Amino acid sequence: MGEITPSQQMLASCSGAVITSLLVTPLDVVKIRLQSQTAPVNKCFLYCNGLMDHLCVCLNGNGKDKWYRRPGQFTGTLDGLIKIARHEGVTSLWSGLSPTLVMAVPATVLYFTSYDQMKGKLQNKYGNSSLIPAVAGGIARVGTTTIISPMELIRTKMQSRPLSYAEVTEVVRNSIKTSGIRSLWTGWAPMIMRDLPFSVLYWYGYEVIKPTIPTDSLFLKSFFGGFSAGTIATVLTHPMDLAKTRRQILLGEKVLDRVAASEISTVSILRDVIDRTGFRGVFAGLLPRIAKIGPACAIMISSYEFGKRFFREYNETLSSSI
Repeated sequence: MGEITPSQQMLASCSGAVITSLLVTPLDVVKIRLQSQTAPVNKCFLYCNGLMDHLCVCLNGNGKDKWYRRPGQFTGTLDGLIKIARHEGVTSLWSGLSPTLVMAVPATVLYFTSYDQMKGKLQNKYGNSSLIPAVAGGIARVGTTTIISPMELIRTKMQSRPLSYAEVTEVVRNSIKTSGIRSLWTGWAPMIMRDLPFSVLYWYGYEVIKPTIPTDSLFLKSFFGGFSAGTIATVLTHPMDLAKTRRQILLGEKVLDRVAASEISTVSILRDVIDRTGFRGVFAGLLPRIAKIGPACAIMISSYEFGKRFFREYNETLSSSI
């Protein structure tokens, strides 16, 4: 009695995804600028907010994408926030929010709901082992990434250059014809290489840290547990985040130039970064990523837990009144 339904879990995660996107998007814009300002790219760039990624055209000239005609180089997070707001307008800090919400919210809903459902099934079968959240988080991330990967590729193609839906259909048809159905999952591997370890580390850390928070407030326990676990997972997985950003920037270039995306190597990109800037180069953009993902994890999980508690109490009240 009082247990929440999958649809209620979806509603709880949906509210968290919207709130998180609104609050942390500016920090992700700065992170991507810091990571891409030394990348050999002049046509397009990758934007992501931790929930979903997409590729946009960089015109540096005439066109609608005026916000990306950025002045000079950014020396850090605060410098980036100030320069973007001053030279490009405050609204530029929320660039790409609309398409992100359209795709990110369903993906986040699927991810959190899958995690809760999987964790419940594993706990019923194997008990309350501390490893179960890590396993459930990893399975949920792989499943979600695999499902949304073709949609992400299609959106990347649409945003890399002006295409009608008919043209997108033709591009996808030609891609399948020349490279097979697996071509729809281009970019899946680097996403998994970053997101799978992050999910495993995050959910394991969250479930271990949360009970140690010295408060009886579920919201505060969830908030600080999510912040701590998210920060730790961010630091440990950041090199792969940078490699994924650079790789998909190059993927956009190669898609535009009709060159096989398989020629891009994550390892070679990391090696190139180290050769150019030293080992510290693989941690470019770490500070804004921590400043984004730490609060994002805290806001997302606390909103989600609060929403679940609301529906659980609602269901208990409803059942007791019957």
